[in-house]
Amino acid sequence: MSDKLDLSSFEKKLEVRNITRNDIDQLMEMQKICFPNMEPWGRDHLESHLNVFPEGQFCVEYDGKIIGSCSSLIVNFDEYDDKHTWDDITDGGYITNHDPEGYNLYGIEVMVDPEFRGMRIGKRLYEARKDLAREFNLKSIIIGGRIPNYHKHEDELTPREYVEEVSNQNIFDPVLTFQIMNGFTVMRINPGYLPDDSQSLKYATLMEWNNIDYHAKTKRHFKTAYPVRITVIQYMMKNIDSFEEFAKQVEYYVDVAYDFDSDFAVFPEIFTTQLMSFLDEKVPSKSVRRLAEYTEDYIELFTKLAVSYNVNIIGGSHFVEEDDHIYNIAYLFRRDGTIEKQYKIHVTPNERKWWGIQPGDTVKVFDTDCGKIAIQICYDIQFPELARYAVDQGANIIFVPFCTDDRQGYLRVRYCAQARAVENQVYTVIAGTVGNLTQVENMDIQYAQSGIFTPSDFEFARDGIIGECHPNIETVVVGDVDLEILRRQRRSGTVRQLRDRRRDLFEVKYRNIETEVKPIK
Repeated sequence: MSDKLDLSSFEKKLEVRNITRNDIDQLMEMQKICFPNMEPWGRDHLESHLNVFPEGQFCVEYDGKIIGSCSSLIVNFDEYDDKHTWDDITDGGYITNHDPEGYNLYGIEVMVDPEFRGMRIGKRLYEARKDLAREFNLKSIIIGGRIPNYHKHEDELTPREYVEEVSNQNIFDPVLTFQIMNGFTVMRINPGYLPDDSQSLKYATLMEWNNIDYHAKTKRHFKTAYPVRITVIQYMMKNIDSFEEFAKQVEYYVDVAYDFDSDFAVFPEIFTTQLMSFLDEKVPSKSVRRLAEYTEDYIELFTKLAVSYNVNIIGGSHFVEEDDHIYNIAYLFRRDGTIEKQYKIHVTPNERKWWGIQPGDTVKVFDTDCGKIAIQICYDIQFPELARYAVDQGANIIFVPFCTDDRQGYLRVRYCAQARAVENQVYTVIAGTVGNLTQVENMDIQYAQSGIFTPSDFEFARDGIIGECHPNIETVVVGDVDLEILRRQRRSGTVRQLRDRRRDLFEVKYRNIETEVKPIK
């Protein structure tokens, strides 16, 4: 009698799952095989998909190998022109126009390794999209489909006639026939959809699958505004005698933000150096390490205030010691009690000289109950690449805690914050320190005029300024930024800096040093 067969030796697991960053290399190789005559995705495109809408990116893994994938985003399709192109609907392939409040899932690519065609891989991917549409309660799935066999019939058939013949099953088209068999109906034909699709002669069929389980939500139909209220604290730096005195001053301003029903309270950069006024340490390199000893007290204080007063707090920034190095770190204290942090990326010569501050390496974008935000500490806002990257990852507001000692330094921060607001169609918020610390080396004088800035277009404030403090006095400014207006302006404003970028000529690439594989020495 023979031994029992080891069935595991015959198993080859097939799994439909969401794409991860570990899959990117395989996807880039597979697209060369699937679309040999078309411009492929870049790594930055695929990373952007995962940053913006990871739930909409699927792959099929078979026996440890990626053999198929599809990409998608959510849009409100009514906002797009009937003759839109692939670049229009994908923001140049980066899907940074993804709209979580949209009604339609838009499929932008499906590819299956030719070696594995005939295994219903495409159907599995389409079913994953349909499940996603049901899960997100989306009205429909829309796709711009290629018609790759049209070039064989261009002499005798117009694009419309070709589509009709395929729909009537008189002609087989590997893409259009497949889509029809999967329940999609033709809406119209778009010319010039994919400029490098020579097989389809640049035509595409716009097709739709309707989700019969869709339930309309009234609040989505009548959403005309999405206001976010911000209280900016222009903080007075004055001598104090204890951490408790500092905490009392901080809580006063959080209470003010609460009284105004604010979503965010914003404190300035390194305003915790006020604690140095009672530390009795004259050597800057030593005083900064003494200050870092209050990190836990600072975090506990702001976490408690954020929860107690139900307001998200941009906790200015604070000097923190990690692995015997000092970093300038801005913290986000969410009102649900969770905490995030952003290291200052660019350290000023002054910080390096007096305190030995080390730069951080990671640019982050944070989810909040008021959408995605970024924090760029003072000098960082003067480097436009950081803001562009943050907005590409979905940031709608960039908070800029700053600390400057003279008007020239302040104006560098202000002018750059306003420039970032215009060129990225994003709100920027600057919060600075005023007053003086007469007994603290390198923190003796302050200059600030804090404010909230907008892009420059008709629906925003006339001068691009929602509100600003009077210079050099202890005060606050409160203002509302409207994320719905921002979304509409990015889509159809007088100018559209995000959409009109010449990505064919230039691009911003971000190197994630934390995840890069470093060579072994």
